[in-house]
Amino acid sequence: MDKPVYQPVARSKARYQAAKLWHSGERYLAWLFLGRHFARDIQAEALPQVHFQHETVLLRELKDVEMKWQYNKIRNLELAAQKLDGIIVNPGETFSYWKLIGRPTYKKGYLDGVMLQSGHVVHGCGGGLCQMSNLIYWMTLHTALTVTERHRHGYDVFPDSSRTQPFGSGATCFFPYGDLMIKNETTQIFQLRVHVGCKNLEGEWRSDKPAPYSYEVIEKNHHFNGEYWGGFSRHNELYRRIWEPDGTFVGEEFITENHALTMYAPLIEPPPENP
Repeated sequence: MDKPVYQPVARSKARYQAAKLWHSGERYLAWLFLGRHFARDIQAEALPQVHFQHETVLLRELKDVEMKWQYNKIRNLELAAQKLDGIIVNPGETFSYWKLIGRPTYKKGYLDGVMLQSGHVVHGCGGGLCQMSNLIYWMTLHTALTVTERHRHGYDVFPDSSRTQPFGSGATCFFPYGDLMIKNETTQIFQLRVHVGCKNLEGEWRSDKPAPYSYEVIEKNHHFNGEYWGGFSRHNELYRRIWEPDGTFVGEEFITENHALTMYAPLIEPPPENP
């Protein structure tokens, strides 16, 4: 059953800042006192086994978005990649996107890029880093690693003119409490490799041992709704199918459900007329 997608409500600046401070404090305390073993070691030499690799286009012409913001995004991704490339996630350790990258600031060299705030396109320091968290989340779904924290995008920005992955297969990020956390609950060592290439953001999850399974991510129950207040919402469920190395089908497991407001008017087929 769909969860209700309510009409966006404008919050006061004071209320927004108070909520941000509260949740940020909670996150810093969690990093300090929850006792998680966070991944922090970087190894330059690549582990021998590739479990999954993927790449996404860096520059896309988007409606009403100047290209300079995307070039700024590339610089932001390069700085983030320096903190993430080669990170080792040992058994029992947790990968934390923001704990490794830290706060994006102008002093560190980050530039203004595109961000989404309450359904509006804005510009801010470190904008565009969601492309990195999207990539890592999608790759992780094709490994034996366990996603322990992921935040779905609350808005679907563009129609599916060039979408190659199911709707809702990314992970938004906002420092510090909108984190992407991934735990290694296996007996294998994992290593993340990320690189900003000439045209694409490139990534791999590697390991010291071969992958025990292969995975395929699919969507089910995908549909749009027209909301009573005049907007549109989009919904689906993600599952993954699992195979053994010899091709034997193991099963299918639920990943997550997605509910988002669209920032465009989708083409919704009318219900069939009663005979």
